[in-house]
Amino acid sequence: MGRTTSKDAQALIHSLRFAYAATPTSLKIIDLYVGFAVFAAIIQVVYMAIVGSFPFNSFLSGVLSCIGTAVLAVCLRIQVNKENKEFKDLAPERAFADFVLCNLVLHLVIMNFLG
Repeated sequence: MGRTTSKDAQALIHSLRFAYAATPTSLKIIDLYVGFAVFAAIIQVVYMAIVGSFPFNSFLSGVLSCIGTAVLAVCLRIQVNKENKEFKDLAPERAFADFVLCNLVLHLVIMNFLG
């Protein structure tokens, strides 16, 4: 039974890799940005676990900024994707302008939370 599970996992990874190869470059760039934001949040959590969380507001602000930016980038990816029929009338420039405006509001709230 272990071998069939291994073969199934390899087939799944192969099919995901094949399907992702057809993804447009602009969506891959957004995926990299989301990955970087999540990675930065994980690094901050690990740092807090090792060193401590004396200025807890700063820790929360940093992590929430990274996670909020990643969520907004995922929303941008959904809106920019040509295969998504729900946002077919939305121009990519409008989606990017929404992304920038929401990021501005997010970071203003984060700066206000810092004190």
